[in-house]
Amino acid sequence: METHAKRRRVAGPVGGGDPDPEPVASFLSWCQQVGLELSPKVTVSRQGTVAGYGMVARENVQPGELLFAVPRAALLSQHTCSIGSLLERERGALQSQSGWVPLLLALLHELQDPASHWRPYFALWPELGRLEHPMFWPEEERHRLLRGTGVPEAVEKDLANIHKEYCSIVLPFMEAHPDLFSPRVHSLELYHQLVAVVMAYSFQEPLEEEDDEKEPNCPLMVPAADILNHLANHNANLEYCTDCLRMVATQPIPKGHEIFNTYGQMANWQLLHMYGFVEPYPDNTDDTADIQMVTVREAALQRTKVEAERLRLFERWDFLCKLEMVGEEGAFVIGWEEVLTEEELTTTLKVLCMPAEEFREFKDQDGWGDDKKEEESLTITSIPKLTASWRQLLRDSVLLTLQTYTTDLKSEQELLSNKEVYAQLSWREQQALQVRYGQKMILHQLLKLTS
Repeated sequence: METHAKRRRVAGPVGGGDPDPEPVASFLSWCQQVGLELSPKVTVSRQGTVAGYGMVARENVQPGELLFAVPRAALLSQHTCSIGSLLERERGALQSQSGWVPLLLALLHELQDPASHWRPYFALWPELGRLEHPMFWPEEERHRLLRGTGVPEAVEKDLANIHKEYCSIVLPFMEAHPDLFSPRVHSLELYHQLVAVVMAYSFQEPLEEEDDEKEPNCPLMVPAADILNHLANHNANLEYCTDCLRMVATQPIPKGHEIFNTYGQMANWQLLHMYGFVEPYPDNTDDTADIQMVTVREAALQRTKVEAERLRLFERWDFLCKLEMVGEEGAFVIGWEEVLTEEELTTTLKVLCMPAEEFREFKDQDGWGDDKKEEESLTITSIPKLTASWRQLLRDSVLLTLQTYTTDLKSEQELLSNKEVYAQLSWREQQALQVRYGQKMILHQLLKLTS
């Protein structure tokens, strides 16, 4: 099976200075110094990987075998960096919506420090000026290639939040500490690039079950772990222990094969948005397509004939909002084998399609309890058995969603089936095509199921 990298790595200097002529050797030497233990069965290499640096099995590896262990002291975070005490003292002023500011300030400082303890680790980072996240694409190209996928909207929110965070929190902090930071060097452009690095390379330790009410843990950089590329059908997994983080094999890994981690169940549009890559169709079994919630409302409105019907439909929509089943910016998420937002979509179709008298009863009771749930369910396999009005509304919503793309499925099938033409596309065009095609295939599967 063809596999693609989590992101394209480009060797080059990071943070100024000359590039290390032997970055892997320097990194492995640094690993020994900090107690980062790599199994003799694995190696860091540019050979035998799908792209750039990766980790390859030197011998056969069995499930459960330890690939490497990273002591917590070797993690790069707001607590372990050289300005950790300052960041801790001023953490109140560094609070933000993302929660990433302390780590980003740590990276800004360490990256520009020639004597940084982390310099051998940074040598394996990608060249910051050549990151391929869509946030670095020209706006026209982003909208032309990714319209309808959800990526342009997500990027626009990111860019607005990055600018606001830098200007309102980061810049005042740097100006208050001119001995450590220079806005000329630690610019908005560099901050923007480091946000993308944190997005693609950082890890977030999950909360304990008893702590699920707490704020999420802050992101941290995990040397060695972030070398592994991503694959939905991965063969390794990161475990969080008291003293260290352990990468453990989850499948047999034959000698010479690459070791892959996973960042969870990620649709291709999410992978491209956050990590700058996709898995080619049909490799990504976690791919999904979104139907915007307001699109279902629009499809329902198309069936109304008079103003009174429109008003009654908006009454139902407002009630769904009250139940927190829908929102102006929400989406129903459909996968290949399941509806990930089953409760929300089931309730929405039910409320928008039920007879007026039934809706009044439903509204009076603030929604029915489990004892009065409809027999219809919204698993993929049961969609053909849904009530006709439900299927029609879902079908109309899919058709409206398909209209948001700039291309149709047939033209994209032709591109993908012609290897010579596909090879002539730019890397960005190929990635965008894979995102669009995967989503449209899921939507066309829904059309068949609702016909």
